[in-house]
Amino acid sequence: MPTHIQGVWELTVVTPVGRVRPVIELRSRDGELVGTARGVGETLPLRDIVLDGDRLTWKQSVTRPVRLDLTFTVTVDGDTLTGSSKAGRLPSSEVTGRRRRDDEAEPA
Repeated sequence: MPTHIQGVWELTVVTPVGRVRPVIELRSRDGELVGTARGVGETLPLRDIVLDGDRLTWKQSVTRPVRLDLTFTVTVDGDTLTGSSKAGRLPSSEVTGRRRRDDEAEPA
């Protein structure tokens, strides 16, 4: 299990209705990459997580502010990531993120 992807990542997703700032956590469990996303008052599991070199993809469903099934495709470069998320026929949204350092507090 590659350790370079594990940790807490603070994302910014630029959507047509504004910026969303979810936090995802990626960990290894029994040799598999697992994760959760927190934001807009809900914590959700990440599904179908695939790491291919520095390319990371996953799926998640959100219910707030509206119900959407999202697919993320990002490239990880050290402690930063960039890419996009897609929800059905809606336009792609830009995604950026950075890994939270161990000495950083959780945002209020």
